[in-house]
Amino acid sequence: MTVAEVEATQLRGRRDESRVELERLGAALGEELQAASEPLGPEEREAIEAKLARLELSREQIGPVNPLAEREYTEAREHVSELAEQRKDLERAITELRALIRTIDREIAAAFEETFEAAARGFEEMVAELFPGGKGRLRRVDVGGAPRPFAGQAPEDEGDEEDDELTPPDEDGGVEIEVTPAGKSTRRLSLLSGGEKSLVALAFLFAVLMARPCPFYILDEVEAALDDINIDRFLRLVRRFAERSQFIVVTHQKRTMDAADILYGVSMGNNGVTKVVSRKLPRDELGTGLEPTEPEAAAEAA
Repeated sequence: MTVAEVEATQLRGRRDESRVELERLGAALGEELQAASEPLGPEEREAIEAKLARLELSREQIGPVNPLAEREYTEAREHVSELAEQRKDLERAITELRALIRTIDREIAAAFEETFEAAARGFEEMVAELFPGGKGRLRRVDVGGAPRPFAGQAPEDEGDEEDDELTPPDEDGGVEIEVTPAGKSTRRLSLLSGGEKSLVALAFLFAVLMARPCPFYILDEVEAALDDINIDRFLRLVRRFAERSQFIVVTHQKRTMDAADILYGVSMGNNGVTKVVSRKLPRDELGTGLEPTEPEAAAEAA
């Protein structure tokens, strides 16, 4: 084969390759491409070569193609969708919890108001029982320290009515106890004697018992500071509420022991070993111990 024939064969091969490339590019662009009828001029050729060089540089800067990019993208989208669903669930749960908290707060506030009103009424009754001729009451105190009128009573100062209405019922605060024994102007607990403070504590305890009874109570030396007359008043209350609750009283007072149904004590024998002893005494033999003594009867008569 001559040199001319070889060159002709090469030209035909490049022509066929060019035709195939044109068909591929036309299919990609959606257009039918035809070979140029005339060769390109030097300026057009330089412009095309410069554009090809820029495209080649851009392709090199992109880096190697990741064949798993499409699958990784799909997995990432699925993960984002899952996180979005979880976020919606969390936001819905937060909304439900906040609604539940508001409902519980309202129920707690309503239960507290109901219990407080019942305890306030019971406290007045118990103070009248333990302090003959005396008065007592429970009052709500807001954060600022201003006393609120207790249940069933109007405000002392009509000008404070607006302030009370502005205070929300569920605002944090406390309860103030006021007791005025007969013949005294004392109202604060800090100005009462030790025995009077014990009676106030007992009045509050039995007031709460009336509002929310419990199965049993443990009283530890609650009447230690009381005299015989006030001990008898305390024992009358214990016997009054003994039908609904059981009282376990730790005491050294003989009158309290006389009124008990069952006695428990610790004794030491001759060998120096302590032991717990108990004795159940019928009420008819033991006696209630609640009959007024002569000094008390004289005081009540006076």
